[in-house]
Amino acid sequence: MATTDVGALIDRARMAAGLSQRALADVTGISQSTLSRVISGDRVAKMPEIVAIAWATGHTVAQLTGAGTVADRVQCVARATNDSGMEGMRQALLQFLEMDDYLDDYAIPATI
Repeated sequence: MATTDVGALIDRARMAAGLSQRALADVTGISQSTLSRVISGDRVAKMPEIVAIAWATGHTVAQLTGAGTVADRVQCVARATNDSGMEGMRQALLQFLEMDDYLDDYAIPATI
């Protein structure tokens, strides 16, 4: 997605949260000038900044980056064995991927 598109999504999230640029800057710790450049598309937002903006606005990283849902993005190919149905296998895989995506959205490391 283009930088300007991400900036527009961030700006919509900011407005939906009822925050001015200054208020969002204060809450996230991102300078107002940097935030303005991100929103205008003049600067690419770094992932920690996107996570902070998502947290402050109540949105997900996927919503702010236009990535869509995990189910929209994932493609899988598998061979069903032991009478396993393909749809059941897909749903199980999506549950794990949704959890991984959630952890990424909130910058929680997924460790084993």
